[in-house]
Amino acid sequence: MGSLPPEQPEDAPDTYVGLDEHEAGRRARARGWTTVRALPPGSIITLEYLAGRINFEVRDGTVVRCWPG
Repeated sequence: MGSLPPEQPEDAPDTYVGLDEHEAGRRARARGWTTVRALPPGSIITLEYLAGRINFEVRDGTVVRCWPG
């Protein structure tokens, strides 16, 4: 039997919008996200879903968009 994927933290991604990138990352890890990914606007990324990951779109050091997976 394989291992189960990590569970998604019960957290509202919108609460990170407007935060400093570093503060958002600290909060996300403290709330149980196993992977925190910060991306510049317009980044080309693959669309695979990874449970336990939170994505931040960061402009000028501030989170402007956030989504799980």
